[in-house]
Amino acid sequence: MNSAYTEFAAVYDELMSDIPYDLYVELIDEAVHGLDGKKVLDVGCGTGLLSLMLTKAGAMVDGIDLSEEMLSVARKRAAAHHQEITFKRQLMQEINEREIYDAAVIPIDALNYVTDPQEVFQTFKNIYHALKPNGHLLFDVHSTYKTDEIFMEGPFTFDNGRIAYIWETFEGEADHDVYSEIAFFVKQESGLYKRFDEAHHQRTMPVFAYVEMLEKAGFTIERIFADWEDEPPTEESERIFFQVRK
Repeated sequence: MNSAYTEFAAVYDELMSDIPYDLYVELIDEAVHGLDGKKVLDVGCGTGLLSLMLTKAGAMVDGIDLSEEMLSVARKRAAAHHQEITFKRQLMQEINEREIYDAAVIPIDALNYVTDPQEVFQTFKNIYHALKPNGHLLFDVHSTYKTDEIFMEGPFTFDNGRIAYIWETFEGEADHDVYSEIAFFVKQESGLYKRFDEAHHQRTMPVFAYVEMLEKAGFTIERIFADWEDEPPTEESERIFFQVRK
């Protein structure tokens, strides 16, 4: 089984085309009172789509990610659009900058790949130190309802004529812990399909646990909302958003 986000990097954007990244740009723009000239850290930047959008909105962006394959796509994207964005391979729990960013963002459940709660807290502390006074952190995570109920409804299948996958999920040993095994089939120019497999491990926590960690790290909670709407989470919300300030 390959590690997460290796060959997947080549098809990631096509499969994530329904994600409203433009709303993330709006959220950050609103939080920092205008992106123009602001320094933003994109944590778990993946293929750099959000980084590029933030740059085009006037921000100066650094992106970090664990997957070198994803970063390679991100660098090519920035070069194709003639944008200067610094991308580097780094664990989010090892960020070591000091007071240089106006905002940081951990988008599209990237934080859920940090499965040790102590390392989640370390991530919050490191980002806190990387932010300027009054700097903002925005991130989203899976709800416990999604990991405990929705993910367990699999296997999930997808087929758009060029890419197909079979996605099986399994309950992990810890609370709100999910293992996914995904078999991808990508159509080649010959008409044949190439298969590759990936394994993903994610874990989330209840909202109150994130709040406790954020406040312990020094953050002030500004708002918590769900599912891309400016509404508080409910028992069946699937994606929880946090906006906090240093």
